[in-house]
Amino acid sequence: MAEFSRWYVVHTYSGYENKVAANLETVVENRSMQDYVLDIQVPTEIVTEIKEDGTKKEVERKLFPGYVIVKLAVFEDEETGDLEMTDDTWYIIRNIRGVTGFVGPEGKPVPLTEAEVANLGVEKRVVEVNYEKGDMVTIIDGAFDGIIGVVDEIDTDNNLVRVIISMLGRETPIDLELDQVEAIKE
Repeated sequence: MAEFSRWYVVHTYSGYENKVAANLETVVENRSMQDYVLDIQVPTEIVTEIKEDGTKKEVERKLFPGYVIVKLAVFEDEETGDLEMTDDTWYIIRNIRGVTGFVGPEGKPVPLTEAEVANLGVEKRVVEVNYEKGDMVTIIDGAFDGIIGVVDEIDTDNNLVRVIISMLGRETPIDLELDQVEAIKE
């Protein structure tokens, strides 16, 4: 089992994303490669379409048509010291029907950065909230670092908290991520 993992983007024929993901899951299962291919995702969103006759219909749409995102175990290369996927993993993914290659220069796989993974929302972070509406909190990150405010609203689904702070003699609401504030211990 690898101690490191990275997310990679696999390019597919448009419309083959789900088929590639399903085929890859089957190959991983059949070859007992669960320790090498850790997660496979086709990011989607639910959108409401309004038809010409005024009817509304919720439809699941792919966020990135033509791409599948995979989390792979990486190992240190003995010559370069870089973290890379195994040759077997590369070969198996590259030879799934519908895959055209990995995203990267000249088809060389380049892992996503931590910021890119966070922006894509493929990996959900669990934030433990130890405060509730009406509690005094300290902002611990961002432009308002060190300022004390009162929790006005908590939206765990969207990872947001609204805090009321006093600025220039006025109460001002600001929206922050859940982990940007911490409860003041009494």
